[in-house]
Amino acid sequence: MLVRLLYVSQAVGPITTSVTSSILDLSSQSNKNEHITGVLCQGTGLYMQVLEGPRGSVNRLFAKIMADKRHEHIELLSMEDITHREFGQWSMALVHLSKDDPMVKMKHPEFDPYSASSSEALKLMHSLIKAGIPIDKVAQ
Repeated sequence: MLVRLLYVSQAVGPITTSVTSSILDLSSQSNKNEHITGVLCQGTGLYMQVLEGPRGSVNRLFAKIMADKRHEHIELLSMEDITHREFGQWSMALVHLSKDDPMVKMKHPEFDPYSASSSEALKLMHSLIKAGIPIDKVAQ
């Protein structure tokens, strides 16, 4: 059974290139081994992430994320059974999510991941990816 999990959290401390690289490096091989794919959006002190894969694998990874001291105020936006992956081409893609990004302001002016529906958050991720904004794709 495949599932898609979507969560949002706040960063503890600044989101730096080294923090991001560490997350991507760790997730790349681990996600491949667990058959997990997804997208990590970061910016303005927030993380928003979609994880797709076998239910047990996604549950174990989310438990690790909940215990990760780089996050706080972790909120599960949705977890649903799926028949196909929407983000299957990446073990993890990185998208910068910034309030100052003109695309975010124009297409999603009042976007707040903590109050957005899961469908709104997924729609934003698709828009950012389609616009070519993922800056680092780790191939599956």
